[in-house]
Amino acid sequence: MPSNQNLQGGKAFGFLKAQQRDRLEEINKEYLEDQKYSDEEDLAEKLDSFKNKYSEFDLNDQGDIDMMGLKRMMEKLGVPKTHLEMKKMISEVTGGSSDTINYRDFVKMMLGKRSAVLKLVMIFEDKANGAGCKPDGPPPKRDIASLP
Repeated sequence: MPSNQNLQGGKAFGFLKAQQRDRLEEINKEYLEDQKYSDEEDLAEKLDSFKNKYSEFDLNDQGDIDMMGLKRMMEKLGVPKTHLEMKKMISEVTGGSSDTINYRDFVKMMLGKRSAVLKLVMIFEDKANGAGCKPDGPPPKRDIASLP
């Protein structure tokens, strides 16, 4: 009997999370070795950050972010979305091929040139966290040139 059969509660969850992180790490290696992304600056750091963010919200531990995971993610980031908006977000990331977001889709979205709603939310959240404190009042007006 495999040793993970004896784990219960938090230990079992920790074991699952460790397994999941290993899987995500394998996928990250593929991106690091992919010529298509060789000119991406700070790729290793970005992939590490994506891995942490993704595993935080992969709530079904199936390796995918499902509708509930995305809902919690958006609420935690302070931008709750309607069911329809979330369906649209998932469709945007997966190209309509799935109703869950797998890690490859997530990384492709984050590294890709297209701007998906989820990507914008993630980028904004990173910037907000990096700033240390959120400014009061409405966000400053931005022109197209300043967008990532």
